[in-house]
Amino acid sequence: MKLIIDILGWAGSAAVIAAYGLNSYQRIRSDSIFFQLLNLFGGIFLIIYTLYYAAFASTVINIVWVVIALSAIVRALFRKKPSS
Repeated sequence: MKLIIDILGWAGSAAVIAAYGLNSYQRIRSDSIFFQLLNLFGGIFLIIYTLYYAAFASTVINIVWVVIALSAIVRALFRKKPSS
């Protein structure tokens, strides 16, 4: 079980760093679904990891991270498309 949790932690870290790096180098936009999904899954994986290791301060920040990503995804999905 510990190995699976550790893999999730590393995958979560990689996803969040990838989102930040890709956005910083303008490879993806911060309002793209892909950017938000990287943050969402990265945050979820990190929540699992930090809960397992009882790192509750990190758990809280990752919960906030996931809530922000979810709200951005919902907002993007329901954003009105400009009329032609």
